[in-house]
Amino acid sequence: MNRDEMMSRILDRTEPWDMLIVGGGATGIGIAVDAASRGYDILLVEQSDYGKGTSSRSTKLIHGGVRYLQQGNITLVMEALKERGILRENAPHLVHDLAFIVPNYDWWEAPFYGIGLKVYDLLAGRFGFGPSKILSTDETVKRIPTFHL
Repeated sequence: MNRDEMMSRILDRTEPWDMLIVGGGATGIGIAVDAASRGYDILLVEQSDYGKGTSSRSTKLIHGGVRYLQQGNITLVMEALKERGILRENAPHLVHDLAFIVPNYDWWEAPFYGIGLKVYDLLAGRFGFGPSKILSTDETVKRIPTFHL
């Protein structure tokens, strides 16, 4: 790619861009791919090499906003689930199931989190990765063999 040629193409353009994305790390490129797949005309600018920036060096989770459920922000949960579903359809090689174990320290936490996650499963509908599960201590130790009680 020739920088001078690309700059000329950008500067000679007369139509406005739908979106300008600054930064070509993993996050910027992910946004650009998603926006382009939705039909937006985008301009992605990067000061150095694409994928060189900090976002490409960190873990990015595509979550469905479960933490907003506790805050009672159902609208935001639904929006996050929808966006996760769109990303899952557009980039199934990048968006996949990742198991989490939520520890419980008091007797009331298992039903509290259990009910909350079941509500989340219902809200997720077709955008979900499958139902949440309540694990026994033995099942948890089997899944995390390095964990010691």
